[in-house]
Amino acid sequence: MEIIGLKLPMIKEGDDLAQIILSVLENIDLALEDDDIVLVTEKIVSKSQGRLVDLETVVPTVEAKKLADATEKDPRIVELILQESREIVLTGPNFIITETLDGFVCANAGIDSSNVVEGKVKLLPLDPDRAAEDIRRKIEKTLGKHIGVVISDSFGRPFRLGSVGVAIGASGLTTLWDRRGETDLYGRTLESTRVAVADCIASAVNLVTGDGSEGIPVAVIKGLKFTGTGRALDLIREKEEDKFR
Repeated sequence: MEIIGLKLPMIKEGDDLAQIILSVLENIDLALEDDDIVLVTEKIVSKSQGRLVDLETVVPTVEAKKLADATEKDPRIVELILQESREIVLTGPNFIITETLDGFVCANAGIDSSNVVEGKVKLLPLDPDRAAEDIRRKIEKTLGKHIGVVISDSFGRPFRLGSVGVAIGASGLTTLWDRRGETDLYGRTLESTRVAVADCIASAVNLVTGDGSEGIPVAVIKGLKFTGTGRALDLIREKEEDKFR
């Protein structure tokens, strides 16, 4: 597997990410081939959708103010967290873990201010699976190649330190590889093995794109053979099956 990071110009609302990616690929003479995967970090998807919020425009509700006091967070950010969440899962000193409107469980509904201009915060992209599909279809229409697209974010995990890459949007690839019914080296049948392919890709690429000042919001992954059908939503475990709640 080969991961090639791409530097893009600063993204603003209304930008066509697929066209910008194609232009960068042409400028560096990098060709996409069948089965290549393009990973796009969620931050530039959010920026292209205009999902930046000026905190000066946010008026916290009474509920937001109470939760802000309990968690020692900015009440304006807490208000946005409540607006972007289906459910508050857990709270504590300076953290609020929620289930987002798309069903992802993460800190602060995915809202953050890193790599965003002062005074603004970024919300998660709208319908990231559809955003991934739009990018894929535009690239495929131009190049005539079948590719996959993953939109990634960084999430924490229960009982583990540090964040890892997670797929919040995907199109054109197998996101969940069901290996149940196959056999291991000793001929025993695999009964529960399912591989979160899209998350594995997101985590691997996170070592290239990073979460700081790297300035690499897109990467091309070559050498994998996971193009197919699937969505990031396929990776969400049903609540009744989740033992961490």
